[in-house]
Amino acid sequence: MGPFIVQFLTGLSNASALFLVAAGLSLIFGVSRVVNMAHGSFYMVGAYVAYFAISWLPKGGFWFWGGILIAAVVVGLLGTVVEVLLLRRIYRAPELFMLMATFAVLLVIQDLALWVFGAEDLLGPRAPGLDGSIQILGALMPEYDIALILIAPLVLVGLWFLLNRTRWGVLVRAATEDREMLAALGVNQKRLFTGVFFLGSFLAGLGGAVQLPKGGADLLMDLNVIAAAFVVVVVGGMGSIPGAFLAALILGELTSFGVLFIPQSTLVMMFFVMAVVLVIRPYGLLGKPEGVEHTVSELAQWPLRKASRKLRVTGAVLAAVLLAFPLFAGSFQLILIGEIAMFALACMSLFFITGPGGMVSFGHAAFFGGGAYAAALFVHHVNTPMELALLLAPTCMALLALVIGWFCVRLSGVYLAMLTLAFAQICWAVVCQWGRFTGGDDGVLGIWPSPWAGNEVIFYYLAIIISGGGILALRYLLFTPFGYAMRACRDSRLRAAAIGIHVRRRQWYSFAVAGMFAGLAGGIYVFSKGSVFPYEMSIPRSFDILLSVLLGGIHSLSGPVVGSAAFIGLEDLISRVHFWRLILGSIFILLVVCFPQGIAGYFSARFAKEPGDQEAGSERSG
Repeated sequence: MGPFIVQFLTGLSNASALFLVAAGLSLIFGVSRVVNMAHGSFYMVGAYVAYFAISWLPKGGFWFWGGILIAAVVVGLLGTVVEVLLLRRIYRAPELFMLMATFAVLLVIQDLALWVFGAEDLLGPRAPGLDGSIQILGALMPEYDIALILIAPLVLVGLWFLLNRTRWGVLVRAATEDREMLAALGVNQKRLFTGVFFLGSFLAGLGGAVQLPKGGADLLMDLNVIAAAFVVVVVGGMGSIPGAFLAALILGELTSFGVLFIPQSTLVMMFFVMAVVLVIRPYGLLGKPEGVEHTVSELAQWPLRKASRKLRVTGAVLAAVLLAFPLFAGSFQLILIGEIAMFALACMSLFFITGPGGMVSFGHAAFFGGGAYAAALFVHHVNTPMELALLLAPTCMALLALVIGWFCVRLSGVYLAMLTLAFAQICWAVVCQWGRFTGGDDGVLGIWPSPWAGNEVIFYYLAIIISGGGILALRYLLFTPFGYAMRACRDSRLRAAAIGIHVRRRQWYSFAVAGMFAGLAGGIYVFSKGSVFPYEMSIPRSFDILLSVLLGGIHSLSGPVVGSAAFIGLEDLISRVHFWRLILGSIFILLVVCFPQGIAGYFSARFAKEPGDQEAGSERSG
């Protein structure tokens, strides 16, 4: 019985630090609507600052906890600097661009941490007076874990008092409910947002600092904790601090006992729980349903238009250049342009449901990587020829998208995005752990094109034709009755339903179309690489696709192509340089501040002479 009690207490201990991070994330999102990808970086910085603060301060329990608080305050100030210098400038930009900005901050902090703190993992110091263990029915339990269990309820009570018994807390809760009304009453939103960002970052830094004696500090902490923190926030309900506490307890215990009884479940346990919760209760355990829609979507103010004559001529010239490219390019350039074309098709499929469809996906790599795996597995296990595999890959992904989309289209906003992430992570876990069939971490090797397409020039043309044809097909669909109905569902669900459009069904079909074309991109991609690995279905790959779409602009039909070219081009140029994340993140920050509509969206708005010349509606309608 003792080991089970200790396992239960260990789950509570793990939940404590996770709650601190998730509480700060929930606060920031609830008030500012910022999906803060850099929150995990604040957690990591908190651990590092606590390590050095405790090392420099005199020994003793008082100074140890003083170092913990110093680290939390430093991280709170760091969050304030990010909010004032960056986020405050782009609050009026679409929420997705703030996600891109915070992801850029994550990249910058990763390399700055490497430069300042070094590459070696740091072993955390033991807490004075809490460096031993206690015996529970024959099993040992670290004393510091008991202390961690007590910290979370104390922080929860403190946050409840702050939010419910102070004027500032009342304003925070009012901003969570209706920011526009709060501004109309004369409240200084800038100061409020800054205060909330300080508190949220303080909690993230505190979470990283208190786990230092238990887990130390390393440069992978940010990415390891951010996904778990988002899961806790979504399961508990966005903006709900008690919900985050409850979700952290549930996930902490399930993970703790999952390691004991089902070790294979550790990769996917929390995402499976999130998927189940969101399917049953779409707004989390203690979250509140969104209000009834009365206004049209912000994207409705940027109507898509068919390509003007000038744009068609530009497209024809670009096509001619691509067709003539093998005449003056080497092997590396052919491979790079082919990869951009395939990636552009994957980005266009995400744009299809994100821009015109109004559905954000954080898990689109499930279909891109899934298409690659489908083609590879058919070739590897059934000796399917390349031509048939390229038909089966998008077909399989269309079926998978129909299954996943049936659950996802019942949600909206961040909840929909996180549910797509949950399903993608489940698919990734299946690929990783079903080693006998998928090869596991070793991937599937030896997937080469048919003999007639083995020449690099011929395969280049094949990739360009398939990718370009897929992109044009998706563009064409947007100007068919199906595309117009899809945009109507995005702009106003109530009005669309009132004129007889079945909103969920239309979004469901749109999801399937996007999955099918992403699968086509993945299918041709695997033959270009000759192999496929689980990374192609992972969270980082999903965010590569999403960031490329945002980089190009969700207001422009050219955005996915421009964004994918810019992303892969920048990655190819900068990844060879030391501290390349710092450079790439800085470029992303510059682009977000200077081009809040995305690169293609900005230039279509900047150089359009009349509405007919605008591909993406550079002038607001109405």
